Amino acid sequence: MAMEINGSYGNYGLDYEEQLRAKRQEKAEEAEKAEKEKEAGKNTDRIPEPRDEYISSEASDRKPTGLYRLGQDENGNPKVLYDDPKKPAREAEEKESAEKKPVDADKDGDPGAAGEKCVGSTDRVDQEIRRLKEQKKQLQQQIKSAAGDEEKVRQLQTELARVENELSQKDNDTYRKQNTMFTNV
Repeated sequence: MAMEINGSYGNYGLDYEEQLRAKRQEKAEEAEKAEKEKEAGKNTDRIPEPRDEYISSEASDRKPTGLYRLGQDENGNPKVLYDDPKKPAREAEEKESAEKKPVDADKDGDPGAAGEKCVGSTDRVDQEIRRLKEQKKQLQQQIKSAAGDEEKVRQLQTELARVENELSQKDNDTYRKQNTMFTNV
């Protein structure tokens, strides 16, 4: 198979290079123009751009709002600790307000003011889960005993699926926490 090439492709690269040079020159001219406009804009009463800058505590006329230091937690791991300079003032205020409150704050309707004690119970939830597990076992036994009757097996299997679904929703910590009953002691 033979191929014949007609035409002159020798000067093709030159046209492309000239186009690139022209585009670069246009971009450079636009950048110069933008720079001149920027400089002209500086002379007007524009607000300068905000910049972060370090001001040492000695040079600043304000006292620091808090002090951070590197310390260790209970396990010996590094931890950033915050020393609140207003903490002594807050503790004094809390002490004064505690002296002003009546001794029996529970009767005033302020929950938790005088250290209210509660007991949480998950007995109702545990009983419900036990009932579902027993129901599941019974359905599995009924399915085994009704192996010959297809219609009854299907009914029992749908009932078993419903019970398993309900059990999977209720047999977890989240459900227990949401349905815990609290009573005052």
